[in-house]
Amino acid sequence: MYIYDAYDKQMLDDRIKQFRNQTARYLDGKLTDEQFLPLRLQNGLYIQRLAPMLRVAIPYGCLSSTQLRKLASIARDYDKGYAHFSTRQNIQYNWPKLEQVPDLLAELAEVEMHAIQTSGNCIRNTTTDQYAGVAVGEIEDSRPWCEIIRQWSTFHPEFAYLPRKFKIAVCGTPNDQAATQVHDIGLYIKKNSDGEIGFQVLVGGGLGRTPVIGVEICDFLPWQHLLTYLDAIMRVYNRYGRRDNKYKARIKILVKALGAEAFKKKVEAEWQNDKDGPATLTEEEVKRCKSFFTDPNYEEDSDSSDIEAAAAKDLLFDHWLERNVASHKQLGYRIVNICLKETGVAPGDVTDGQMEFIADLADKYSFGEVRVTHEQNVVLTDVKHADLYAVYQACQKESLATPFLGLINDIVCCPGGDFCSLANAKSIPIAESIQRRFDDFDKQKDIGDITLNISGCMNACGHHHVGNIGILGVDKKGEEFYQVTLGGSADRETALGKVLGPAFAQEDMPDVVEKIVDVYLENRKDGENFLATYRRIGIDPYKERVYAKAD
Repeated sequence: MYIYDAYDKQMLDDRIKQFRNQTARYLDGKLTDEQFLPLRLQNGLYIQRLAPMLRVAIPYGCLSSTQLRKLASIARDYDKGYAHFSTRQNIQYNWPKLEQVPDLLAELAEVEMHAIQTSGNCIRNTTTDQYAGVAVGEIEDSRPWCEIIRQWSTFHPEFAYLPRKFKIAVCGTPNDQAATQVHDIGLYIKKNSDGEIGFQVLVGGGLGRTPVIGVEICDFLPWQHLLTYLDAIMRVYNRYGRRDNKYKARIKILVKALGAEAFKKKVEAEWQNDKDGPATLTEEEVKRCKSFFTDPNYEEDSDSSDIEAAAAKDLLFDHWLERNVASHKQLGYRIVNICLKETGVAPGDVTDGQMEFIADLADKYSFGEVRVTHEQNVVLTDVKHADLYAVYQACQKESLATPFLGLINDIVCCPGGDFCSLANAKSIPIAESIQRRFDDFDKQKDIGDITLNISGCMNACGHHHVGNIGILGVDKKGEEFYQVTLGGSADRETALGKVLGPAFAQEDMPDVVEKIVDVYLENRKDGENFLATYRRIGIDPYKERVYAKAD
């Protein structure tokens, strides 16, 4: 992991002192709500439906066990004993007291964490695949490149007041788990015919009110020019992006209005000014960043016969191995996914005790490192194969061994109307009602791989547009209803879901989802997953079943 230097620490200390003063002035009535608004947003602080919400940055989803323990103690001391992992690999506290936020930020700084640029019209947390650095067949570890982008974008004077918020994703793994194509800028690491590293650059992706898949403007950008090319994109956006209407201010609207080719020409023209300027990356700088992301001291492969014997005797452990454990680049090691989707608990929520437990697991079994996923789960990246049963048994005691990663109850869900002041409808009760309907694990396993995403409003924090089944909360004359989309996907073949039809009442949602699943089960062939069957038969059979009138 990246380690802060003296400059980083001083910069963070100065920011906390500044915000402490700003908060005190606001509480004393010396700053108005309007004056305080940009100041708190620059430090990740929102005012939600019931209390302030603080969003803490987890750069590219990587945490040390020490940092996770600090997040746990903050949940206990400043919140109500739990926190929420978001789809941008960040963590949110829903109940901090405003007067205590500066103290909270000071505690975060002790473990090299902060909430800077987690909100506001700036470049947000750069995200990547949760398996970066350990994935089988990886082109290159994306984390050093994310760190380079983080350092470039933090406090960048030109981009502190963009037309709208801005999100960048980097992917170097074969299977895209970073939703790269629905970001303002999406970067795929690739190699050219000479084996040199570069980036395929996509722009104009995004979800929200107007969902769009990003378009390619550069097939192969040499790594040396990463920051100069990003500078050029940002300057074009800053110059031509709309500021008169926040609903039309994202870069996706600009790209669509100009056309991809015209936008590309503007970027290329801007780029020529600084193509070989001071921001050109050097081998020395890249080497410096890569030095923070070296492999741990892996041990030699060990005997796995005990694991195979345990799986033969323990059916739930066998299911857990199948669903929650992934292959690792290092012989004798596995990637363990801990699913935070126990029925009755808001997806992505984690208690202080669970965070401390996961930190202990990481220290004992995974070199003290934890990852946060876009699906609101957590990952231990480096677990010895021989330790899998011990990890599983420990997770079972903490209700963290649910073996349905990637199944229908592994729901992605925003906080919705229970917390968010922007939401049109509640999300968490919908997730729980669906989880209870499909609580039988054999049924989940029979359904197989499927993604179900829920958002409480058009901001799409639950990424409903790219769920195989997407659910969006809408307001109809003051009542909460839910619109359903089908066929979305966030992988390499990204697709936006199509609206099934008129919205449904809250109490209908479990029946609606069950009917959709039934149509899939009746029509699938040769082990097809839900998405493959949907693409083959189209939306009409689902529509006919769901909206059929009872006899």
